Amino acid sequence: MARGVRPAAGTRRVASAVSSWYKALAMAVSIHFENVSKRFGETRAVDAVSLRIEPGELFFLLGPSGCGKTTLLRCLAGFYTPDEGAIRIGERDVTRLAPHVRDTGMVFQSYALWPHLTVQQNVAFGLEMRKLGREEIDRRVGQALELVRMADRARHKPNQLSGGQQQRVALARALVIRPQCLLLDEPLSNLDAKLRLEMRGEIRRICKESGLTALYVTHDQKEALSIADRLAVMESGQLRQLGTPREVYLRPASRFVATFIGETNCLEGRVTGRAAGRMQIQTSVGQLESAASPLPSLPDGAPVVVSIRPEVIQFSAPPAGSLNVLHGLVHDSMYLGEVAQHQIQLAVPHDPVAVHWIAIDLNPRIMARDRVEPARIWVAPEDVVVLSP
Repeated sequence: MARGVRPAAGTRRVASAVSSWYKALAMAVSIHFENVSKRFGETRAVDAVSLRIEPGELFFLLGPSGCGKTTLLRCLAGFYTPDEGAIRIGERDVTRLAPHVRDTGMVFQSYALWPHLTVQQNVAFGLEMRKLGREEIDRRVGQALELVRMADRARHKPNQLSGGQQQRVALARALVIRPQCLLLDEPLSNLDAKLRLEMRGEIRRICKESGLTALYVTHDQKEALSIADRLAVMESGQLRQLGTPREVYLRPASRFVATFIGETNCLEGRVTGRAAGRMQIQTSVGQLESAASPLPSLPDGAPVVVSIRPEVIQFSAPPAGSLNVLHGLVHDSMYLGEVAQHQIQLAVPHDPVAVHWIAIDLNPRIMARDRVEPARIWVAPEDVVVLSP
């Protein structure tokens, strides 16, 4: 179906009937990690993680390579057994159960479709292993393919499908067994940028229409920010922050989280006082004031890190009495269509070390790419986030 074309009323009725069928059969359950640790030799891949995922939630584990997110997912799937702690799906302790009795559906990065089988046969495989009758298998496969909008490709082989269509088939194969929760291990990493964007929305639709609790592992921040109900950022086997995408992006708990989730400009400084509910910080580019500090009890003189997102930097003339007005030079500008990205060298009084920031200008004017231009920028106190160093 072409983008922007709404499905026919009959198709919408079928999809609604299928999602109602699935929700009636798949009761959403919680997932609970209780102080879970996993070691590989001397490496502690997962370190005392405690986490509760609510019934029906689309939850993301996010972090750089080697942070432990995939290990935690594989502990939930049953591919690894934790060295310490417990894992519960609903009321069941599944810590040491075999994978096939955990009632989980897994979607892999590589799709893992049998190339010699049709779409219908691939989706039916798990039901055949469970010895269901042919009529029941055909009925469930048809319903699962309707849910992922692949019923018209049932007789195709995987090599006749696009990457996005193959991923839909992999989702149908995971859903057809009617799992209690869905596990997704970087499912979009093999797709091109356009398909990734399309499949993000489809995965959220399928999860919400099926009513399943889903745990999704990725290192792609845009994926997590765009479709997660909540997310957890991991580093070195530990959870660094837990919250909604908006909470984690706008109010990061640490410098690591701020720099991992999107781009940010960081600057070291010291607390010098408070006024009118704002924290005052002395930095190498001058005094900044923040109304967004999660650290209200810091004493004067305490070292801090200031985080300022590129998109909150204002190029317009600051209103009278504005705080956080800075001067510098624009050294490079990249025109990206809807935005322009600027490299700004800030003026640093009595300090030979240059401070460079990235700023983003929405709906930019035409500009010379290689010309150095003076710039006066300002940042609202609400957008100056103060973090512990």
